[in-house]
Amino acid sequence: MAAVRLLENRWDDAHAAGLDQRQLLLYRSNLLGADKRITNYGGGNTSAKVTETDPLTGEPVPVLWVKGSGGDVGTIRMDGFATLYMDRLEALKGLYRGVEDEDRMVGYLPHCTFDLNPRVASIDTPLHAFVPHVHVDHMHPDAIIAIAASENSRELTAEIFGDEIGWLPWRRPGFQLGLDLEAFIKANPKAKGVVLESHGLFTWADDAKDCYELTLEIINRAIRWLAERTEGKAVFGGVAVKSLGEAERRRIAARLMPEIRGRIGGKERKLGHFDDQDAVLEFVNSRDLEPLARLGTSCPDHFLRTKIRPLVLEFDPARPDVDAVLAGLDSALADYRADYTRYYEACRHEDSPAMRDPNPVVFLMPGIGMMTFARDKATARIAGEFYVNAINVMRGASTVSTYQGLPEQEAFDIEYWLLEEAKLQRMPRPKSLAGRVAFVTGGAGGIGKATAARLMREGACVVLADIDAPALEGAREELAAHFSADQVSGVALDVTDEAAVSAAFRAASIAFGGVDILVSNAGISSSAPVEDTELSMWNRNMDILAKGYFLVSREAFRLFRRQKLGGNIVFVASKNGLAASPNASAYCAAKAAEIHLARCLALEGADAGIRVNTVNPDAVLRGSKIWTGEWREQRAAAYNMAPDELEEHYRKRSMLKLNVLPEDIAEAICFLAGDASAKSTGNIINVDAGNAQSFTR
Repeated sequence: MAAVRLLENRWDDAHAAGLDQRQLLLYRSNLLGADKRITNYGGGNTSAKVTETDPLTGEPVPVLWVKGSGGDVGTIRMDGFATLYMDRLEALKGLYRGVEDEDRMVGYLPHCTFDLNPRVASIDTPLHAFVPHVHVDHMHPDAIIAIAASENSRELTAEIFGDEIGWLPWRRPGFQLGLDLEAFIKANPKAKGVVLESHGLFTWADDAKDCYELTLEIINRAIRWLAERTEGKAVFGGVAVKSLGEAERRRIAARLMPEIRGRIGGKERKLGHFDDQDAVLEFVNSRDLEPLARLGTSCPDHFLRTKIRPLVLEFDPARPDVDAVLAGLDSALADYRADYTRYYEACRHEDSPAMRDPNPVVFLMPGIGMMTFARDKATARIAGEFYVNAINVMRGASTVSTYQGLPEQEAFDIEYWLLEEAKLQRMPRPKSLAGRVAFVTGGAGGIGKATAARLMREGACVVLADIDAPALEGAREELAAHFSADQVSGVALDVTDEAAVSAAFRAASIAFGGVDILVSNAGISSSAPVEDTELSMWNRNMDILAKGYFLVSREAFRLFRRQKLGGNIVFVASKNGLAASPNASAYCAAKAAEIHLARCLALEGADAGIRVNTVNPDAVLRGSKIWTGEWREQRAAAYNMAPDELEEHYRKRSMLKLNVLPEDIAEAICFLAGDASAKSTGNIINVDAGNAQSFTR
């Protein structure tokens, strides 16, 4: 048998020795959540029953510490746990009237809160409370769910684990399932855990390390068993098609993703994620792709993120016709929406929330891979991760048995559960640029980086483009650390290279699904009397500041027109584009070309909702790469002063007697990039602290 990759025991006794029970719970949780084979992002939960001092009586009381609603065990911190009095949780049994009472019981959980903890308790709280052991793990391992989602999951569970691990039939998480667990343990006191049909795994122990190691042991046993049973067997019915090469897969995905995004993002902008890892390609290239995809996912955590089923795009990689895929996209989406509407209408209850977005989240394409879309990049990426979990589950279940998805009514009752709706309603309102993608050239410089940060604060995702690769990576890392790695990507780019510009926009489409905002900010500087201006200096200014702005704008226009979501271009020109400056004819002429190009583009783009505006900075010295070295010295020489006197000179020269900073330019760009300026195009905003020469006329 081929080597099997088992879960590694990462428990550190030396580290654990100094931890109390709460800290051990946190340590155990983070270890378990660090490996997506143990549980998916946000999936599963952990708990410990800890003796605390009651803040009112001063007496010791047992308290349940359990992962709170919406948390992730891999990244949780102490404030992510809900804390509840155990005696009050036990008292809830006297109020429970049956499964129709589930929602009401959740309403009682806040009354059980210990020490005014504001963390909301999850619907899984009773499952942990009623297990009569100190430490409890509830995980969603692919290997276990593959068994749990098999048609004969009860028999398989007994075959693999004997009496050590029990089995319970599918039931929606809640109070009754907690009582079922308690009854199972009373009837099977030697059992160490239970497999929940189509759901996951529960394990328990009275020691934190024992619980952690038991969880790993049970999952590893399932991994080994599946490896033995699937070796040498055709997976997913065997191979139907072969993948295209990586470069071609990405080229096709880059072409399709903006088209999909435009069709599903009219009411709410969507961001995309592309995944062509081996597990995905094995599934999308298989004979059983369509029948398995139609069955839908099984684990509740899976379909809450991915919808009950994906959309499979018809495509033959042996005869790759992307135009045919695009031609059929509207019809495929209409069919999906109609089927989702049928699902909603067939399963809805009188008090069900209104139907949500009927568009697919997951798109599967033979020979290419998987594309996922959601309201933000992290959610799109995580939806992809969840569907990979679903693929792994289907792989195991369909190879050793018959895979079964969750029945539509059960899936609906979770997807449209009023408690899930309440969770959605608690989410913060999207920021003003949420769902937008900004492509920023000169992104590693002072203005570029400040602009990226300003747009990201409003929720935009940003593609930083810069010719200086080390500075680009430094800027990307800085912004990723301050905001989120999901929110920013970088691409090395020479804006004068036509092919490189096209490739950079394809990279943006792969990273986020498309582009909505172009900030053309790449810049250079030069200074010389006209008689000393060499042709190479003139050409360099025109290449970067005129041709470069044209090339990125042309590519943005092409993408905007394909997306059909409008678009927004902001040129970072200069005061010198309006006002002449001594010894800078090449620079001033190129900047004037930018300004007039923006006006021309504003005329051309208006019919497609593409706005084009200009920001004219002046003397932004701090953080600027163009103000280092010769340019500063040359401008100082032009004004007969020392280089370190230049910033003060510009301040005094301005009408408002203020320095202009990168953040000031970023503020103007953010205004023009957002909906607050939705009725403005072809305009210029001077951010120069006042200069009469550059007043627009």
